[in-house]
Amino acid sequence: MTSTHAFWLAGRQATGEDSFDVTNPWDGRLVGTVSVPTDAQVEEAVAAAYAVREEFAATPAHVRAAALDHVVRRLTERTEEIAQLISAENGKPIKWARGEVGRAVSVFRFAAEEARRFNSGDAQRLDTDAGGTGRLGLTRRFPRGPVLGIAPFNFPLNLSAHKVAPAIAVGAPIILKPAPATPISSLILGELLAETDLPAGSWSVLTVPNDKMPALVQDERLPVISFTGSGPVGYSIMESVPRKHCTLELGGNGAAVVLGDYSSEEDLDWAATRIATFSNYQGGQSCISVQRVIADASVYDRLVPKIVAAVEALVTGDPSDAATDVGPLVSEDAARRVESWVDEAVTAGATLLTGGKRDGATYAPTVLTDLPDTTTIACEEIFGPVLYVQRTQGEAEAFAAVNASKYGLQAGVFTHDLQTAFRAHRALEVGGVVIGDVPSYRADQMPYGGAKQSGVGREGVRYAMDDYTYERVLVLTGLAL
Repeated sequence: MTSTHAFWLAGRQATGEDSFDVTNPWDGRLVGTVSVPTDAQVEEAVAAAYAVREEFAATPAHVRAAALDHVVRRLTERTEEIAQLISAENGKPIKWARGEVGRAVSVFRFAAEEARRFNSGDAQRLDTDAGGTGRLGLTRRFPRGPVLGIAPFNFPLNLSAHKVAPAIAVGAPIILKPAPATPISSLILGELLAETDLPAGSWSVLTVPNDKMPALVQDERLPVISFTGSGPVGYSIMESVPRKHCTLELGGNGAAVVLGDYSSEEDLDWAATRIATFSNYQGGQSCISVQRVIADASVYDRLVPKIVAAVEALVTGDPSDAATDVGPLVSEDAARRVESWVDEAVTAGATLLTGGKRDGATYAPTVLTDLPDTTTIACEEIFGPVLYVQRTQGEAEAFAAVNASKYGLQAGVFTHDLQTAFRAHRALEVGGVVIGDVPSYRADQMPYGGAKQSGVGREGVRYAMDDYTYERVLVLTGLAL
């Protein structure tokens, strides 16, 4: 792997005066040294994005689509290299890292397709009243302006793709700020964009430290902010810039509901396997990983041992090993936090069924029951390989338990009943309901985002394109309609 990495300033590589090291959370080895832009270089990138905004918005669709198609091809060609890099800087097991690259390929492919369809316009007859005789309204969407995309560490490539690809599709300049723990994947994305014919200034990848972010957030030349990360940071951004358009994809404590009709051995084996896998994939560091299992009393006693067995069957270890299911957390500090929350829960009376041990940055996949509702795990997003199971009586109580959280990102409901599925869709205060599976399912073209304290706005390529643009109507007069 390359030992030193420049950032991307208005489409070209540049280095600053300072740098920082990126290390592998599994073994502590150096992954790369990354250059940090100076304040003057950040200003140059913002000025370039602002200056090119009209030119980029007017770029023909085929140019933007061709650039996106190019990234699709190059990501596909470099899949293994990039997956190894994601695994090294993030600690993600290699099989999940390969999946992440595949998802990023899909995001850019969807964006290329949407770029070709975007802005065809909607025509509306205005002669429905006498004053509109001979008038036609044509509505199209136009970029709000340059975008500041702030990406997290847990999906360093794919969630960067979810910022960059929709911006290119609509012709909005973007400045991408990757997470300091995992910036190199985004810099590789910059390499691929640099091979295209996009206008200079239409994109930058700036490895800006977190303490330098307020100035970027406040800059009036960046009217759109797309942020993925923690709730406190996201809401502080939105509150600091109330006149900007903010999309916030924040946390969750995803619930998997197993109802009484999901009761055969085959049903429960499937539910337990899916719950175990997707409580612990990415080390539990996904905002839609399973944290809560809400099981009907009629299946609880049969389901819990199956979940424990499935969790204990997961392979924890070296993320570069293809057999590994669960790798380390992003840092030892993150693992210590998870450890402290579990210890607090057990001290408060929760029953530890398996796991509960830390080794450096690795935390063993953990299952709890009898969790007091005042504990931190019961109230907050743990963002680690921990789940707890609670017993409920009937559908109404189960749905109420889902809604008792301050979060509302996604929920999974294991049921065979179609009417129950529609009741869940109506009743659950979340951004997405997944029937017959865990809440961790996400297709990158679907609208994705939450309710309550899980954020505002939606990702998913077409939906992000809507967030990056606004409607503008053209009224034509004197037409023979």
